[in-house]
Amino acid sequence: MHSVTRWNATRQRLYEAAVTLIAEQGFSATTVDEIAERAGVAKGTVYYNFTSKEGLLEALLLHGAEQLATSLRQAADGAKRRAGDAGDTGGAGGTLDAMLRAGLAFIDRCPAFAKLYVAEVWRTERPWQATLAAVRRRVVAVVEEELRAEAAPGGPDDRVDVPLTASALVGTVLVTALDWKVFQPERTVEEVHRALSALLDGRLTGAGGPA
Repeated sequence: MHSVTRWNATRQRLYEAAVTLIAEQGFSATTVDEIAERAGVAKGTVYYNFTSKEGLLEALLLHGAEQLATSLRQAADGAKRRAGDAGDTGGAGGTLDAMLRAGLAFIDRCPAFAKLYVAEVWRTERPWQATLAAVRRRVVAVVEEELRAEAAPGGPDDRVDVPLTASALVGTVLVTALDWKVFQPERTVEEVHRALSALLDGRLTGAGGPA
């Protein structure tokens, strides 16, 4: 039991060290020695856990995506429970908003992962493009599920492209959060959430009624 806990703790340190260094310096400029030093482990530990630097990058992308997807699912489930307790059957609008805040909070905690993902998704020559596609799919699928739930029982409006809308929502959160962390870091999660929620709700154009 203790050995499993130590193994998980070691992998977590390696994830955090690698994602931070690669986001700062780029993949090619980051060495296994630097990752090991930042994580406080021997160089051989990196290869023991991941076989290569490429393997470590793929693993940390999947690890980060799973953490983000879990955060979104937990936010959705929590919003549904609260709505049920309040006797609210108004649909998934509140659920999507809760997921929006959860996504921003995740990036606030893990900005290096978001930076790494956005940077790597454009580099189509990378051997881990299939992994990036899987990472994207894990996160977008959670949002798609809630968009479809919002339209139940009649199904989505024919005018709504659910897969593309889900992708747009995920992309909006990622890019907005990165801009926030780089150019407006003094803002709080709550401030960014309010602004983005108003935008997605259509209130900037008046579609959502008075703010």
